Amino acid sequence: MKIAVGCDHAGFPLKYAVLESVKAAGHEVIDVGTYSADAVDFPDFAKKVGEKVQSGEAERGILICGSGIGASIAASKMKGIYAAICHDTYSAAQGVQHDAMNVLCMGGRVIGPELVKVIVPAFLNARYIGDDPGEERLAKRVAKIKAIEEENS
Repeated sequence: MKIAVGCDHAGFPLKYAVLESVKAAGHEVIDVGTYSADAVDFPDFAKKVGEKVQSGEAERGILICGSGIGASIAASKMKGIYAAICHDTYSAAQGVQHDAMNVLCMGGRVIGPELVKVIVPAFLNARYIGDDPGEERLAKRVAKIKAIEEENS
C-alpha cells in the first residue's frame, strides 16, 4: 500500500519512527511534511494527508500532532476520511476492521517511538471485515456513518 504521512512540529520528533515503521511493514511512504521542528499548523497537514487518501494516491494515512486529537478532528472533517487517535494496538487494528478507519492519528507528545513500532503495523496489517460473510452488522454501521456524512455535506 501507499501510505501518506504528515505531521506538525509537535509530531515531527516521531515522524521518522513512523516512516521507518511503514517501510519495515513493506509499504511505500508519501511524505507530505512537515520537514522540520519549525512551528506549523496541524490542519494544513491533515488536509494534505486527507487529499492523498481521497484521491486514491494513498490507500491510508498517518498523522502525528502533539496530542493526536487536533489532527484527528481536522482530518475527519474531510469527506471519506475516517481518522481516529490510537495509542494502542487494539484500537489501531479494530478501527480498521470494524469502522473502516483509513487515517491513524497519534500524539507525538503522548507516545514514543517504541509504541509507534507496534501501533503502525497493527493499523497497516488490519483490513476492513464488514464485507465478509457474517459481518454485515459492521457494514450496516459504516453505512450509517456514511449517511451522516452525506446529510452534512
